[in-house]
Amino acid sequence: MNYRGVFFDFDYTLGDSTPAIAEGYRLGFADLGLDPPTLEQVRHTIGMTLADGYSFITGDHDPQRQEAFYHSFQHTVGVKAEGAGRRLMIEGTALFPGAAELLQALEEQGVRTAIVSTKPGDTIRRIFAHQGRSALLDLVIGGDEVQHSKPNPEGLRMALERLGLGAEDVLFCGDTVIDAATAQAGGCRFCAVLNGTTPAGAFERFPYVHIAPDLTELKQWLRV
Repeated sequence: MNYRGVFFDFDYTLGDSTPAIAEGYRLGFADLGLDPPTLEQVRHTIGMTLADGYSFITGDHDPQRQEAFYHSFQHTVGVKAEGAGRRLMIEGTALFPGAAELLQALEEQGVRTAIVSTKPGDTIRRIFAHQGRSALLDLVIGGDEVQHSKPNPEGLRMALERLGLGAEDVLFCGDTVIDAATAQAGGCRFCAVLNGTTPAGAFERFPYVHIAPDLTELKQWLRV
């Protein structure tokens, strides 16, 4: 393998928090007097910021309504939540088949690993800690730890700098065209992972080195 680092998006790339995210949307929409979105509608927002996801479903771009939804989500299942809602996000998130094995193999090969996600960094770290997998990651950069969300490459560049890697040394893996655009903007090679709702054809307008149907195949392709 020719990469010194392999970086990942989180939601629908390495892990699945759909039950918690869907509950956050349901409660947030209820607080705004809206009908609950369908599960499929919510699934297509995963990877977006919460504000963008709200507008994607509703067509409403009012900043105050976006902020009200964001506030409700964070206090019901997000970083401000307590009790069952927070447990649902942390304990109810599952890693996809092959995720732990891939990260373990990269660690054994001396390859640096990082997550660059729109999901809050503390949430991701707590998910991995809950599963006893924290040692599999060198770094997590969450969406709350940057000023500009993906596809702006700020988080990607931050991870490169902290791990002492050049963009040419790193493969960035993600499930959406947002991730593909992030890799392109940050100068990294890109691999699509088809664990989410984005079809393979959507990546054709971006440079990529591989499209992996799942993480087990990605591990095989990387030869680790």
